[in-house]
Amino acid sequence: MTSAPFNPINPHVADVGSPPIPEAQSWTRRYDGAYGPLINLSQAVPGNAPHASFLERLGAIAGEAATSQYGPINGDASLRQAYAEEMSCLYEGRIEAADTAITAGCNMAFFVAMMLLARRGEAVLLPTPWYFNHQMSLDMLGIEPRPLPCKPENGFVPRIEDAEALIDEKVRAIVLVTPNNPTGAVYPAHVIEGFAELCARRGIYLVIDETYRDFLPQGMNRAHGLFTSDNWRKNVIQLYSFSKSYAIPGHRMGAMTADAPLIEQIAKILDCIQICAPRTAQAVLPWAIESLRDWREENRAEINRRAQVFQNALAPLPEWRIESAGAYFAYLRHPFAGAKAQAVAEKLATERGVLCLPGSYFGPGQEGHLRVAVANVGVEILATLTDRLNGLKL
Repeated sequence: MTSAPFNPINPHVADVGSPPIPEAQSWTRRYDGAYGPLINLSQAVPGNAPHASFLERLGAIAGEAATSQYGPINGDASLRQAYAEEMSCLYEGRIEAADTAITAGCNMAFFVAMMLLARRGEAVLLPTPWYFNHQMSLDMLGIEPRPLPCKPENGFVPRIEDAEALIDEKVRAIVLVTPNNPTGAVYPAHVIEGFAELCARRGIYLVIDETYRDFLPQGMNRAHGLFTSDNWRKNVIQLYSFSKSYAIPGHRMGAMTADAPLIEQIAKILDCIQICAPRTAQAVLPWAIESLRDWREENRAEINRRAQVFQNALAPLPEWRIESAGAYFAYLRHPFAGAKAQAVAEKLATERGVLCLPGSYFGPGQEGHLRVAVANVGVEILATLTDRLNGLKL
């Protein structure tokens, strides 16, 4: 009797590539320090520590027995209420605590949203270049990540007419990310609102990831006006991350905003994959939302300053063309026509000690680009990039 082949792994997982950032970080082990200390511009990590008062409260609350217990599935009531009030103020709309859920990071929020909206064999439109964890999540769920091309000549902003041409009976949602990862592009409000209208007309959802909303350009307080009326309740889900704004990525704090009946459906998924979000940071964030406004505003100014210093550093090197920049990121066209982006990024890391990510990590058609996380280091380090990039040869 012939035994059946042993094949225990779900192919939707097995066929997905490994997380790319560890691969890129491995290149740095071959850098000999010739150009100075390594400059890590790969992963989007806050370049500053949490506020000292935030850390003090975290330490005190972590020692309380109550925070070691399970909490409500959708998040602690005090945080949901504080977040809903913040959303209502920021977006000039009516958002209730029941319209929110707290998740273990924004990646969790995205995964939950996709599990909620689409089944295996259906499709979701993802702007390309895309955030690779979005594509990986859809692949593992058996949902087609259908590319919505965002072109340099349009500032990497997706076009509504391009999206409409891609919608068929399989498409369940369109995802927008603004400010964008990886390009840094900030989508104009009228574009976002036009996508919401398109989704409503075609009977699908708009999922808008605003992880980096607190780093919009100075004076731009919100990315869109979707929440100023109750129309959003029909088909909009918004995602957010506390990680970047409060410099607490290790505490895994994300949020979802959707109409309350949809949040009730989301709770079913959260109960199975997280039970409750981490408790300690949940207990501190209601205080932080109100008390650290000035600190967050200072951080926004600093991140925007870093983006400007990065642009200044590359100005003497026109062969390295910044095609988009905003919030945490810049999207850079490298000068080596026909070269693979990974070869360029690896060369930068191993010879010049500058670690950024190849465009090929972010979807099809990106071999000419590199993604730079400009928020990771201070302006004095960013200013040295002129010498680091100058004269690089493949």
